[in-house]
Amino acid sequence: MKSDQVLQLIGIHYVTNLPVQITIRNGKIADIQAIQMEKEKLPIIGPGLVDLQINGYDDDDFSSFPIDCERIKRITRKLWREGVTSYFPTVTTNSNENLKMALTTIASACAEDPTTAACIGGIHLEGPFISPEDGPRGAHSLAYVQSHDWDLFQGWQESAKGLIKLLTLSPEWPDSADFIAKCTESGVTVSIGHTAATSGQIREAVTAGARMSTHLGNGAHLTLPRHPNYIWEQLAQDNLWSCLIADGFHLPDSFLKVVMKVKGKQAMLVSDSNHLSGMPAGEYHSHNRIYVVKTPEGKLHLKDQPNLLAGSAQMLPWGIGRLTSNGLCKLSEAWDMASLRPALFMDLPVKDGLAVGAPADIVVFRWENQRICILQTYKTGELCDFN
Repeated sequence: MKSDQVLQLIGIHYVTNLPVQITIRNGKIADIQAIQMEKEKLPIIGPGLVDLQINGYDDDDFSSFPIDCERIKRITRKLWREGVTSYFPTVTTNSNENLKMALTTIASACAEDPTTAACIGGIHLEGPFISPEDGPRGAHSLAYVQSHDWDLFQGWQESAKGLIKLLTLSPEWPDSADFIAKCTESGVTVSIGHTAATSGQIREAVTAGARMSTHLGNGAHLTLPRHPNYIWEQLAQDNLWSCLIADGFHLPDSFLKVVMKVKGKQAMLVSDSNHLSGMPAGEYHSHNRIYVVKTPEGKLHLKDQPNLLAGSAQMLPWGIGRLTSNGLCKLSEAWDMASLRPALFMDLPVKDGLAVGAPADIVVFRWENQRICILQTYKTGELCDFN
């Protein structure tokens, strides 16, 4: 926003549940004052949402090739409809050439467009250094799964202009601890995911610097030993933050409740959305030539096998709404799981949320019929265009 422009927002503070007036100046929050006003007439004001794992949105994705800069810019702006002001475009397991193309394109889009650069906190590379086993591998193509290679990764990081900030891998490969230590030393956050690692391998990974669990509880075998197993071990590691998909289909409420109790403020929400999120219910021919169905309830499944999920098709407001309406936590905590916590974890400029001096990444919304309704999104004080 212009240096002399002042903007004032009035609404209910998402934590205190009291009316406030927020003054924005020079793209930052200049003041927050309590006011006297009827709450029933006011929307709720919260910090911008931060999604660490977005594969795509509204018929666009980051792992469909060829890919161009306009797609990156388009997704960035579409995400404002969902209150997402910072996110990590997620590139998944593919050929070395395609991964290089995607990483190069995202970096180029950021270089071309300051708005896109401001919204992208970094790139999340999910794979290809994951488990080759059915179940833990999930929907990632076995043909492209491989062991970690530092020189290869460094080449990708060079193509990404240093934007790879988050890497999901499985520590079951030989010498994983050394690779994780190198990533950590270079400033890349390592997350454990799509893994069939032993408890010992997970402990070694955490000692080497791994700090997060990617969509814990998903990307796993259908049947596991009672104990030990790689889900229990990740829960037990105090230094691991846990990401959760709370769309109502990937994880049961009982699992969400347990993780939230064990991890406390280290539990975060991600959407793990694909290109069919933001699209209406119906039958679709996905990019990998599989027929899928998105139900009116929001579930995405294979057309011929309704019991098998075909990815996540819901965004963070949906997950916040489910946690709140199902009584798993208060609205303010669910919102923090999708905003402050991931921002703090990745040390983003917006990590202070609604605080004087913080960037004015703000969402104005209503809580209606047990769901979040996004009214306005502001990025560094600028009202975002939803069109």
